[in-house]
Amino acid sequence: MTGIGVEFPGVVALDGVDFRMFPGEVHSLMGENGAGKSTLIKALTGVHRIDHGTIEIDGTAVDFHTPSDAQDAGISTVYQEVNLLPNLTVAENVMLGREARHRFTGIDWKETRRLAAESLAALGLDIDPASSLGDHSPAVQQLVAIARATAVNARVLILDEPTSSLDNDEVTELFRAITRLKKAGVAILFISHFLDQVYEISDRLTVLRDGRLVGEYLTDELLRIDLVQKMVGNKLSMLDELHAHTEESGLEDDLGDETPLVQAIGLSRAGGIEPFDLSVYEGEIVGIAGLLGSGRTELARLIAGTDTPDSGSLLIDGIRRRLGSPHGALKNRIAYASEDRRTEGIIGDLSVRENITLALQADLGWFRPIPRRRQDELAASYIQAMNIRPTDPETLVRNLSGGNQQKVLLSRWLATAPRLIVLDEPTRGIDIGAKAEIQKLVSDLAENGLAVIFISAELEEVLRISNRVAILRERVKVGDIANHDLTVDRLLAVIAGVDDAPDRGDAL
Repeated sequence: MTGIGVEFPGVVALDGVDFRMFPGEVHSLMGENGAGKSTLIKALTGVHRIDHGTIEIDGTAVDFHTPSDAQDAGISTVYQEVNLLPNLTVAENVMLGREARHRFTGIDWKETRRLAAESLAALGLDIDPASSLGDHSPAVQQLVAIARATAVNARVLILDEPTSSLDNDEVTELFRAITRLKKAGVAILFISHFLDQVYEISDRLTVLRDGRLVGEYLTDELLRIDLVQKMVGNKLSMLDELHAHTEESGLEDDLGDETPLVQAIGLSRAGGIEPFDLSVYEGEIVGIAGLLGSGRTELARLIAGTDTPDSGSLLIDGIRRRLGSPHGALKNRIAYASEDRRTEGIIGDLSVRENITLALQADLGWFRPIPRRRQDELAASYIQAMNIRPTDPETLVRNLSGGNQQKVLLSRWLATAPRLIVLDEPTRGIDIGAKAEIQKLVSDLAENGLAVIFISAELEEVLRISNRVAILRERVKVGDIANHDLTVDRLLAVIAGVDDAPDRGDAL
């Protein structure tokens, strides 16, 4: 893939990206949310048409109009969510649409099962092709999905987060199958957020950031800390004074024996995040740092009552509480702004006024409508305080810029008078000016006593705004550090799991 460009209305998703794969090699595609990984894969598999650049197979240019075109060229994909049919047999899943047939009497089931068994055996999988797929473990189902993908003599196999729901033993089995495919000359694109797995199975890495190519590297020649640095980059900073303010606030030094506002003890969710402890005090901004897939959002959703924990407990003012739902969180004055503001946040077909008052109305109940005059007052107040543009409260939110949509979403939760607000990627996808305004607003809210959990993929932003930083790595909380002299280098070292990393300015 050379000079690949993909554009959507108002967005350049890929900008001149080069990407190549070799037979018998595992190539990992790395990058944070919004880096362009999914778009690149969809361009390679015929889901998205490319606007610029060329795709070549064996030096011959190809033009994929549909996913079928890519499959015909030998490119197969296995997605994170196994898209098979558990009510059918293993053989039916492997050979679906490609069953062996008698000349006149339909499907030849004996031959179909034999062909399926061959595909399974190529992966070292010894199971009965006539057994029901639903009776097998997620790991076996993942391998069946790979067998289906390779049954068409795939030359390129794309594995999108194949280990996300597997335990360590199951990952070992999967890697054994990948090794067999490597030896057979298949080019494998492996996508995972687990650095340990990437370094164990990959021969080559390509890093994307903000839709652009950072570089291609041999895995054994790139240190983990350098990989993380290349993924997160050095973002433009406009509010360094905020960082200085948090360093000088000394908030944690004044806490003494004060009871945390919210305290998580051993909170966990299977497949999401391992048991963690976290305390948040009034007026404190706790940053959450970690790579994509490290458990950042899972932590936020547990504390905000959006997900139900499998273990552990949540204390509010020292009293054990069971939130049960986002509404239960609101009753306890905990608000949560999701990272996906388009589908879990703003409602585009409602006005600015309606979006701002929505959570407050839900908390009061639909049989106690907020008077229109009070709605107008609330809307006007937050439009002014948040500098929302345009200022007309009846403007549909879908017509606002991303930054102004985020301000409307923040206004909605602040209208409920929370004591703790959990902000998951509140500045993603907005321009630098709006980002600076939101960071300043969060800092001001904390000065007035609001507790904040602030999640961002931009480490500079986390450091700039937080009093303390909790660090996650592969769904485990691995650090909790006061933000006195914390640096990006130190954060990178902890995130990458390099305890003896070279300092570059700050000792770990």
